[in-house]
Amino acid sequence: MKNLPRCCTSILRNGLRLTNFALMPLCALAMIALPVAQAQTFSVIHNFSGGVDGAIPYAGLTDHAGNFYGTTSSGGSRNLGAVYRLKRSGPSWIVDGLYSFVGGASDGLQPLARVIFGPEGRLYGTTSAGGPGQFCGLGCGIVFQLHPPATVCRSVSCPWTETVLYAFRGIPDGGFPSGELVFDAAGNLYGTTNIGGLDGGILYKLIPSGGSWTENLISDFNDGQVPFGGLISDNAGNLYGTTQEGGAHARGTVFQFQHSGSGWTGTVLYNFQGTSDGGYPNAGLIFDQAGNIYGASSAEGSGGGGTVFELSPSGGGWNYTLLYSFTGSRDLNCPNPGDQYAGPGPWASLAMDGTGNLYGTTLCDGANHLGNIFKLAPSGGGWTYTSLHDFTGGDDGAYPLSSVIVDASGNLYGTASAGGSHGHGVVWEIAP
Repeated sequence: MKNLPRCCTSILRNGLRLTNFALMPLCALAMIALPVAQAQTFSVIHNFSGGVDGAIPYAGLTDHAGNFYGTTSSGGSRNLGAVYRLKRSGPSWIVDGLYSFVGGASDGLQPLARVIFGPEGRLYGTTSAGGPGQFCGLGCGIVFQLHPPATVCRSVSCPWTETVLYAFRGIPDGGFPSGELVFDAAGNLYGTTNIGGLDGGILYKLIPSGGSWTENLISDFNDGQVPFGGLISDNAGNLYGTTQEGGAHARGTVFQFQHSGSGWTGTVLYNFQGTSDGGYPNAGLIFDQAGNIYGASSAEGSGGGGTVFELSPSGGGWNYTLLYSFTGSRDLNCPNPGDQYAGPGPWASLAMDGTGNLYGTTLCDGANHLGNIFKLAPSGGGWTYTSLHDFTGGDDGAYPLSSVIVDASGNLYGTASAGGSHGHGVVWEIAP
């Protein structure tokens, strides 16, 4: 019974509640000052309509063969979320609605994480709710696969076919998956859930066998930890991620799970203190080529708006380095204002280009307190911060919760969860 309150509050805090705020009328934003001119060129390449293309994109984009794939937490044919594709057509982009979630016991609803491509070219992802999970009200979420039509499609838009790989039931196998999945070399899938186990979420493995998938529980997280941002893996197959809460100071952690023989050994690499180092990391992690880890916290830090940090391996441990502290905002328009778990800083993983520059988004920082796209450039032993675009809440969007993609030409891409010409969010591009 202990899991029931977490089931009810987690989806509100991490999903539906955010969507409701993202859908708030943006009429009050019209009086906000224009952003400071930037050197880069910002443009909107898609405005979500709320139809089959979706609405309220929580997650960022996945680049595959020059096309972008993504999810929306709302919209679709039943307004329960969608998976879409953006294809370049000359100087413009064409959007295809690949799949609309239908909810209920047989399907998911409200995807919050990016989709990824599997080794056979199919799409994989999760929904934060839906499925038969009886302990979670709207269902505890699913892991799904999408594959294109078997024959050549002659129409403008051809829906893909969904297969539910696993449906969570809350107790004891977890529920409310929100982070990105990761494959290993053998084709197994790994992910995390916000609840389940000891009520702090679980780390799980899905093993394909004979056309079906079996869940293997790798670890329960300690009470109250809540892994939110998904997983990454190193060349040895070890897994890394963050917890939104928990740890020695109850401000979140960075963790590692090492594969040892037939089992896994979990280690906390860093405990956030909630001081200048930041707290409540919602974002996932990235590696650089030297094996250093980069991430972000959504709250606290010296400026109150979260931090960007680096963890470097040293002598069998990891050294924490603060790279930047955001000013932060508790503006009433910010989704979940005043909620300690919903800080105004970065909510999504960072991106790094070939020269070591870092890029990311903030939920409610920036000149207008509506979020921004930022760059951190290494310089003279430190880091130089630049705001590449400050969202205004108009046609350019607002409240970006997504990661950033950097292509080979230095163009940046991502999503904003609100605003745009239809008020349902946008996909944006920044050209150098």
